[in-house]
Amino acid sequence: MKLDPQRYAELFRTESREQLSAINRALLLLEEGGDPSEPVSVVFRAVHTIKGMSATMGYHAVAEFSHELESVLDRVRRGDQTLAPDLMDALFASADALETAVDDASEQAAQTPAMIAALQRLRDVAGGSATSEFPAMQMPEGGVFDESPAPRRAGHEPRTTLELVAAADEVTRPGARPTRHVRVDLGRLDALMNLIGELVITRGRLLQLTATSPDPALDEAMQMAARLVSDLQAEIMTMRMVPVWQVFDRFPRLVRDAARQQGKDVHFVVEGKEIELDRSLLDEIGEPIVHLLRNSIGHGIETPEVREAAGKPREGRLVLSAARDRAAVLIRVSDDGRGIDRDRVLERAHRLGLVDESVKELDDAALFKVIATPGFSTVETVSDLSGRGVGIDAVQAKARALGGSVELITMRGEGTTITVRLPVTLAIVRALLARSGVERYALPLTHVRETLEYDRDVVQFVKGKPVLVLRDEVLPLLDLRDVVRQRPADDTPGAHREIVVIERGARRSGLVVDELIGQQDIVVKQFDAARDALALFSGATILSDGAPALIMDVGSLFEGS
Repeated sequence: MKLDPQRYAELFRTESREQLSAINRALLLLEEGGDPSEPVSVVFRAVHTIKGMSATMGYHAVAEFSHELESVLDRVRRGDQTLAPDLMDALFASADALETAVDDASEQAAQTPAMIAALQRLRDVAGGSATSEFPAMQMPEGGVFDESPAPRRAGHEPRTTLELVAAADEVTRPGARPTRHVRVDLGRLDALMNLIGELVITRGRLLQLTATSPDPALDEAMQMAARLVSDLQAEIMTMRMVPVWQVFDRFPRLVRDAARQQGKDVHFVVEGKEIELDRSLLDEIGEPIVHLLRNSIGHGIETPEVREAAGKPREGRLVLSAARDRAAVLIRVSDDGRGIDRDRVLERAHRLGLVDESVKELDDAALFKVIATPGFSTVETVSDLSGRGVGIDAVQAKARALGGSVELITMRGEGTTITVRLPVTLAIVRALLARSGVERYALPLTHVRETLEYDRDVVQFVKGKPVLVLRDEVLPLLDLRDVVRQRPADDTPGAHREIVVIERGARRSGLVVDELIGQQDIVVKQFDAARDALALFSGATILSDGAPALIMDVGSLFEGS
């Protein structure tokens, strides 16, 4: 049976990518050693599933390639073929070729050069044709390979959605246990989120208009409607949340290939894969993580010989982790490598004019600011992994665009940890509204530690600059009016102002505002800043009274403190 390729092409690719992720995970387990039986079976089943789906769709090139790969795996599974390193390399190359073939699959597509090369490599390693003991796939008259779902035992469900579709199209059986999951196009979820965002803005407006209403029935109905909108908002946001493993699962293979390219032994650990993020955020963090992992391998972790000479294990340790911190998610990349050479960075920064000559040392925050400068690198020789100065600054730019921040901790000879702090979702966030002059600004609660009234007793001056003394801690103090370049505030006795303690990682600062208005769910809207405008804002929102407000980029405030 053959399905309509136009109708089910994207479903085929989605299902196949899941199988390819399973293939890469199992191949990495095989390379680590141990009992090979289960990983080999996983790879075999995944390849067999891709073969069946591609044949059902009429994608003959993918089906034939999968068939030959499946035959080699069957020989390994039966013990007729040894899992030597050259065979492992050939299997990884085959997985790469299969991934490309799946993305480009069509009824007319022939086997690509990468597929042909991968098959030849398999045949060379396996000793002759990969399918010498197995018959080639025979296409029946009409060119449609019959890979229809076989009859299933009672209560057995198809492994993939595509199999479920094929089974449903084949026959209707009074169908079998019903499926409890459906695939929804991300565009529809985005449209739904936009609608609930507009509804949240309208809710705030209505609550404000009915707050002074003398009609208790109207007030009760409005409160009930507000609760329903809140429940609907929570459900839609939950629908968009997906575990980070959907992105993290592709990194073990990347680390493996990069480490081999550099001649380094790296033990890669992934933690917190069950942590959930909004799908739109998850799609955006992949590239920054790639930069961080490649930097750790290229710059941080030493070669086995250098590590051994330094008294370290020959194998480096690289950890990618995700964790929740209140309304934020922390993505960390840590290595136990050489750490960042502060003296070398400072010397280079002096030469490029990035740091004043009077500066004799760099703390972690200043160090990160230097290495995050676009184009900055201490590596003289450009390689595939380092030396182009496009790593850390790209991570910083992406985190800022997502309303997050980046922090660095490094120790010479012991390693480096870089943390990317991101909001759980981009669309609707909880914010503290503050007034400065006649303008109102939104501060994401992710970065708000606490608030307090402005009191001259807690404000002191160090080297002519104001600081906030808070429970034996001295914090830099900024005035929002100075930040946004408004006229100075009235500082006469009795003038009431307030302080917001903001934080980014371990750094804290006080922000003086004219008035705190309260908390509100805000809908984040991206905007194009005017030319030469201050780089202080990560977006804009519409308040409950219909007026616009800018969303502060807290990270930019710390750069000025």
